[in-house]
Amino acid sequence: MISPRQLTPEVQLRIASLDDAPALADAYTRSWDHLSKWEPARPEKWFTVAGQEERLTAQLERYKNGQVVPWLLAEGDRIIGAATLSDLVPGPFRSASLGYWLAGDVVGRGLATRAVQTVAEIADSELKLHRIEASTLTNNAASQRVLQRTGFTQIGHAPTYLHIAGTWQDCNLYQRILNDREPGA
Repeated sequence: MISPRQLTPEVQLRIASLDDAPALADAYTRSWDHLSKWEPARPEKWFTVAGQEERLTAQLERYKNGQVVPWLLAEGDRIIGAATLSDLVPGPFRSASLGYWLAGDVVGRGLATRAVQTVAEIADSELKLHRIEASTLTNNAASQRVLQRTGFTQIGHAPTYLHIAGTWQDCNLYQRILNDREPGA
């Protein structure tokens, strides 16, 4: 079990639970103007408690099976962001994909950088991964700075990589090598 981590005295990085569905629905609704240019188009149900309960149920099942790690950034009872390691691959690859977002009203406080750094440390020390990868839209300079500040290096460019904001968009690809341990060590 991955324990919660304090990113600041007020903000905690912790594993999501089904009880977070109302706060997540609120966070997405509150921040959609900010998030919509970086996210896939979402159905109306996404912004409801029922939609978030459905999503969290599936995500938590994948967490239980070791396929994903769904963290939330919580400031008291309010969700202000998320970080997710998905597609965890064991064996000789020992890799996962990182995604993250922040609510529009907390951008600029260094929270994304702290969250990504903390997730990388957990991926190394507790999940025993070798590397994590991430992608950003080519025009998402803020997210690229977060990745660069936290030890990621750009490893490529992928044309029409993700369907974001209603269109296929180009992305920059990044990775962070966490360690050179032998698999299983």
